[in-house]
Amino acid sequence: MTDDRPLLEVRDLTVDYEVGGATAWRRRTLTVVKGVSFTIAPGETYSLVGESGSGKSTTGRAVLRLAEVSGGSVVFDGHDLAGMGAETPLWYRRDVQAVFQDPAASLNPRHQVGRAVTDALRRHGVRSRAERRQRAAEAFEQVGLAAAHLTRFPAEMSGGQLQRVAIARALVLRPRLVVCDEAVSALDLSTQGQIVNLLADLQASTGVSYLFIAHDLGVVRHISHRIGVLRQGVLVEEGTTQDVFTRPRHEYTGSLLAASPASVPDGREERRALRLARGGGLGRSGSSSPFLPVAG
Repeated sequence: MTDDRPLLEVRDLTVDYEVGGATAWRRRTLTVVKGVSFTIAPGETYSLVGESGSGKSTTGRAVLRLAEVSGGSVVFDGHDLAGMGAETPLWYRRDVQAVFQDPAASLNPRHQVGRAVTDALRRHGVRSRAERRQRAAEAFEQVGLAAAHLTRFPAEMSGGQLQRVAIARALVLRPRLVVCDEAVSALDLSTQGQIVNLLADLQASTGVSYLFIAHDLGVVRHISHRIGVLRQGVLVEEGTTQDVFTRPRHEYTGSLLAASPASVPDGREERRALRLARGGGLGRSGSSSPFLPVAG
């Protein structure tokens, strides 16, 4: 964390959905997020945790401008999202990226996966095909994939590898905030640990902030600086990771801790093996020593 001013400031956020039939008298308003407030500093990971239907993904969608804000405010780097108009500015789409639960759903099965990364660069003004290809290869190496993976099709890759493609696509634009919405929940425990470890290393090397959304407290333990606990749209607890895990104040947090697996592997043994294999530390973004490819 490098700045006293929050990068993201969510204040009294309320999000309503209309549910019911096609006619007005059948419709009713359902409040999914109820006055939620939190901040994220530059280089910080803030995790939102709660059961399905708690409003955590809707909160993330509001930050991404995929869900309409009914009340309160979302302010990114001093810019209130309410003042942006109906069309999201290109700079905001570049600075705020997302990684979702199912990476395959956003990849065309008939296209090589590298195209997802180069297309993102093209949409954001990188006109040179050679530069797009080079930056895509660098992004793949950064997330532990060889440049040769650029020409693979989604069906030829594992779930963990596809999630690395999704992370590469998000980070190739050099965003300041990434919303990770259940980004590891569909993966097995070992691969979850690898991806969480990867995200932490990328944050250390790039300074990116994360809004990390998960239903399992065990998933967020090794990546979060602070944690907010949502229940039925209400933020019932917030604190540092250590405080939430060792001194939970709300009974609902205690129930989530009791229901959570002991922990997702944090990748420490894997990182130690990689360092020994390289004869030193893990490669960082922009250095001549990129991350080693890791299966998964």
